Amino acid sequence: MTAATLTAIPAAAPVVDLVAVKDRQRAAWGAGDYAVVGTTLQIVGETLCEAVDLRAGMRVLDVAAGNGNATLAAARRFAEVTSTDYVPSLLERGRERAAAERLTVQFQEADAEALPFKDASFDVVLSTFGVMFTANQALAAKELLRVCRPGGRIGLANWTPEGFVGRLFKLIGEYVPPAPGVRSPALWGTAAHLEALFGTDVAITSKKKDFVFRYRSPKHWVDVFGSYYGPIVKTLAAVSLAGRTALEADLMKLLDEFDMAEDGTLVAPSEYLEVVVTKTR
Repeated sequence: MTAATLTAIPAAAPVVDLVAVKDRQRAAWGAGDYAVVGTTLQIVGETLCEAVDLRAGMRVLDVAAGNGNATLAAARRFAEVTSTDYVPSLLERGRERAAAERLTVQFQEADAEALPFKDASFDVVLSTFGVMFTANQALAAKELLRVCRPGGRIGLANWTPEGFVGRLFKLIGEYVPPAPGVRSPALWGTAAHLEALFGTDVAITSKKKDFVFRYRSPKHWVDVFGSYYGPIVKTLAAVSLAGRTALEADLMKLLDEFDMAEDGTLVAPSEYLEVVVTKTR
């Protein structure tokens, strides 16, 4: 075999240890206190419930619910809500919020890739910036479809690759690279990828929207996310002191690119894709 022939042979695709990836993700989301950040995103859960035309009495499942933004939005509309996540501390934050509002919600620890519910158990399945971070994207999409009844709807809010948070995760990956072969979560923010994930027995509509981060200043955002947002907390802990300084500087540069404020505060729109998947059969 000649050298030319040898160079023409494609390299084998990397074998991805999805269990290890999931364990690393669970540790990241369990670091800090995501609820401090998550509560600021509440409006996304409210508008997603409107997008799926959620009605009182519907059986609703919130997947990768975090501290419960979509959960609370659905419960406020008198739906029968089950809220799930694989990070127990986040579910506890959701419980506290539901109790404070005297909302009836069932909370259950569950993996989005292996939902412990029967087929067609729910009228509506929701996930706001949650299921997009699963290690096995195809399996997660299959599970969302499985537990949704025929004619039911799946409502998703997913950060886009080119939006602020999509760019943020790309930046984080420059400091702590993801495992080889792991697909970017931001793919869930593209219509083509969603069509590939959910197949043909669905009707998909999507709309690009902005969530606006509003903080006292760009430095305030860096301080809050560096203290409470798990992926950044873990990244800062994994790099050297010089790396930490460089990352914080890069975060400030990214914020400056998106910041629309002219008074020293932070007003940074972050694009996401609001998605409604209707299960046709």
